[in-house]
Amino acid sequence: MSELDTIAATAPLRDLLQQNPLFVFALKSEATGEFDDVNALFVGIGKVNAAYHLTKAIATYKPGIIVNLGSAGSNTFERGTVVCCTRFIQRDMDVRPLGFALYETPLSGEPPLLEYGITAPGLPSGTCGTGDSFEIGHVTDDYNVIDMEAYPIAWIAKQENIPLLCLKYISDGADGAAADDWSVAVHLAAAALKKAVEELKK
Repeated sequence: MSELDTIAATAPLRDLLQQNPLFVFALKSEATGEFDDVNALFVGIGKVNAAYHLTKAIATYKPGIIVNLGSAGSNTFERGTVVCCTRFIQRDMDVRPLGFALYETPLSGEPPLLEYGITAPGLPSGTCGTGDSFEIGHVTDDYNVIDMEAYPIAWIAKQENIPLLCLKYISDGADGAAADDWSVAVHLAAAALKKAVEELKK
């Protein structure tokens, strides 16, 4: 059993969510009107922004748990579904010409699949593929949730031994209509994510 599993087993999720949580979003539009009363961090879009702003925030706020919330694409889960992600892949890491596995960070000694995070009772589990592109032609089964920030958030949380809860609202199908679908559905994400978090606090 990992140290995070031990924490989750001895401290119910509802209790962890009361321990100085830091709510991490990419955009304010993913939180508008629903998370005004929490310690919220808006990191911007992409892996570099997420890593930089979260690292600074951890040093300042010393959170007891990181709660990553946001919108994501999927052609597995229905639009409007809130999915809990505990497995993460850098979908744009590809150094196979040098003999490394797909998604593997060269010379890191780490497997391509990062497994970290707390499972949310009652919510489906997903594998999140994070990359610096807006995916509109998803075809692989290696991951079933697509976003642009979660991997570095999960990686940093693991390095700092901070419990992580990652919930993603499925806004589009990661297909040819993804851009139009996301523009409309992203505004629905905040209410759905707030409802999911409140249920987990019970």
